[in-house]
Formats: sequence, C-alpha cells, structure tokens
Amino acid sequence: MANGTTDLKQLVQALVGIQLSPMQQQAFAWYAQELRLWNDKINLTAITEPEQIEVKHFLDSLSCLLVDKFRPPGSVIDIGTGAGFPGLPLKIIYPGFQLTLVESIGKKTDFCQHIIEGLALDGVEILRGRAEELGHLPGQRGHYDWALARSVASLPTLLEYVVPFLKLEGRAILQKGEAGPSEVQGSGAALRLLGAEIETLTPVELPRVPETRHLILVHKCAATPSNYPRRVGVPSRRPLS
Repeated sequence: MANGTTDLKQLVQALVGIQLSPMQQQAFAWYAQELRLWNDKINLTAITEPEQIEVKHFLDSLSCLLVDKFRPPGSVIDIGTGAGFPGLPLKIIYPGFQLTLVESIGKKTDFCQHIIEGLALDGVEILRGRAEELGHLPGQRGHYDWALARSVASLPTLLEYVVPFLKLEGRAILQKGEAGPSEVQGSGAALRLLGAEIETLTPVELPRVPETRHLILVHKCAATPSNYPRRVGVPSRRPLS
C-alpha cells in the first residue's frame, strides 16, 4: 500500500474528531490510488484529483459520523454505493459492523470487490441489482439497522428505495447537497406513505467545497406497505407525492 497523506488525517480530525491510525491512512491512500488507476480504464467517478478524492469522497463519506446516533452498530446497507461511498470509508474507520453494498453496475461492484479484498475488509457483502427489486427480497426487506445513500436520486424517490430495507425503528442517513432542505419540504407524502419521518437535518461544511452539504436523518416509525418500492423505474418517473 502507498503511504497515507497527512492532509486527510488532519481533515478527518477537524471534521469528526477521529484520529486516523497509520494503517487507516495507508488504507485510504491505497484506495485513492486504485480509484485513479481503475478510473483510467472504466468510468467510476468524475472526481479524480487526489485532493478532491480526499474531500469529496472520503471526508464526505465520513461526515455521516456527525449524526450523533450513528456509530455503525449492527447491520448497515449502502444503496447506490458506486465506487464504495460512503460505506467503505466508514468500514475502514469502524471495521466491526456488517456492511452490505448495493450497486446495479457491474464494473463498480468489481471495483468494490477489489477494494474489499485489497484491504482485507471482513463482514462486507455486495449485492448487484436495483433497490426496487432487492427491497422485496425476504433476506433484505426490513433487515437493516441503518441505511446510507449519497445523492442517488431526489429525496421522495430515494426514500422509496431506502426505507423498505430498514427494520422498524431503523434509521437512514441520506446525503444531499444544497437542495437538501427544500427536498425535505417536498417529501411529506413519501414519508407518510412509507412509514417514516425526518428526525434531523444537519448541515456539513467541507473544506474547499463551496456548497453546503446536508445529512438527512430518517427514522422508520411504522411498517412500510408491501407495494413499496414500486417496480423498477417507477419511483424515479413518478415520485410519491
């Protein structure tokens, strides 16, 4: 593995108050190196500069730790993980929790598997498929303590993807940009239909990123009706309203 960068160590300490170990620094440095190498061959991300990877991928992922209730316990599902964000950076920090990554694109699941094997991360499962289908499977529906998703879709659509995976009283952290507060205002119908509520909306300021990010904490307070999520493509074409 390549050597970790001092900059990321300082950034993580400043944002979430965690001191990265030398091994964790090395893990993030290797992850960034492999992301750039793979991205030369297949399109994983538009963010390729080392400093941008540190802030817009790694630090942004770890900002989930600003939610007071979240210190990855039990089972966590990361929906639409792409190149492993936010799930795998959190797994590097807290290796003990059970993590499931959901991604529909094969080249991205291949990359995630490469990172999992290269960093010897235990307790990580990858599911290749669409949330609309996986959310109805007996081993997945109502199974998770926590769900994560980062800017996958508009909030009403994203809620329909995420909430069915949660146990009753489970929670989700949905990462959004500047539009986060306005999206919350437009999600009342989706929340009522899916059996969920917004608990907190936390603004996040990342260094060298002009826009404010937002962490939306969702609480599943009632059972989700069996007809949600609707079939593939419908939640994005006809968001709940």
